Amino acid sequence: MTSSEFALDANIPFLSDTLDPQQARTQLQPLFPNLRAVTAATLVRHKPGRRALIEYQLDTPDGPLTLLGKIRAKGTDWNSYSVQQALWNQGFAADSPDGCSVPEPLGVIATWQMGLQRQVPGLPATDAIPTADGVLLARRIATLAYKLHHTPVPTAKTHTLGDELRILHERLPLVAHRHPQWSMRIDRILQACDQLAFPHLPISLSFHLPRTIHRDFYPDQILVDRDRLWLVDLDLLCQGDPALDIGNFIAHITEQSLRQIGDPSAMEAQEVALRETFVQAWMTELESSDPARDENHLRLAIARYTWLSLVRHIHISTRIPSRRHLTEAILTLCEARWHKIVDSR
Repeated sequence: MTSSEFALDANIPFLSDTLDPQQARTQLQPLFPNLRAVTAATLVRHKPGRRALIEYQLDTPDGPLTLLGKIRAKGTDWNSYSVQQALWNQGFAADSPDGCSVPEPLGVIATWQMGLQRQVPGLPATDAIPTADGVLLARRIATLAYKLHHTPVPTAKTHTLGDELRILHERLPLVAHRHPQWSMRIDRILQACDQLAFPHLPISLSFHLPRTIHRDFYPDQILVDRDRLWLVDLDLLCQGDPALDIGNFIAHITEQSLRQIGDPSAMEAQEVALRETFVQAWMTELESSDPARDENHLRLAIARYTWLSLVRHIHISTRIPSRRHLTEAILTLCEARWHKIVDSR
């Protein structure tokens, strides 16, 4: 059975068309005038009713070319495409000297609500971070994040601490409904989350906010290709607090350590390397009358977002069958680490 034979989605009625090499060639020809043929069209990922990812193999006079076409059911994602273009043109191209890049955006097929980009090579950082080179990789990832946070892009999308808390208040009750035996514990976790609605950082740090952030920054979103890091999946990129990206990444490392090794602190060295490299990069450029105070504020912001992101994993674990056995362990870990947040205030 070919992918086109099961690609049925009422919200993406043209999905099967995108998997027909002949129709794909017709749509791609204006973008690639020398295109000889579409030799393969494969459905790589499909979230029914929401999105799909198609891989195209192209035959061109310059050799084979592999593209990824991202479809959004609710309409062409022009914002994400323009964001990717802006990053590509502002230091994230494939030949950037610092080795930090995004995939090359190659056009839009509006009739298919599809943005196109060149497929890039690499191993997901999820697989590379637990290795012997994980600490060095974590430092490189911190540098990538710092670069992203200093690259302005044309988006009006924002994400605040309030948005983060709202998401948790929407999702954690779903866990309590499914596991009523934990409802009181989850209520206490949500109360603790609300206590983290701390005042904004002092004026001396106000230049940090807002900045360009990925907002879904975790190891799967980075492909490691020797000396080059590819940052992918820019759909949620917005203006927000840089500490959110670092906190989210650290929380994912912690969850991965718990899930794969059975010890949430197993990759603590990688977490420390990521955080310290990031903090020192920010503090190097900060002109302040009290740098120790400002560094402490930045560390607290990262710690708080790390904890909030770890709390989100309580819900994430229930959505992925292979992780459901970890839900209570993550809940217990959040409870234990909350006391460290309180002690640091």
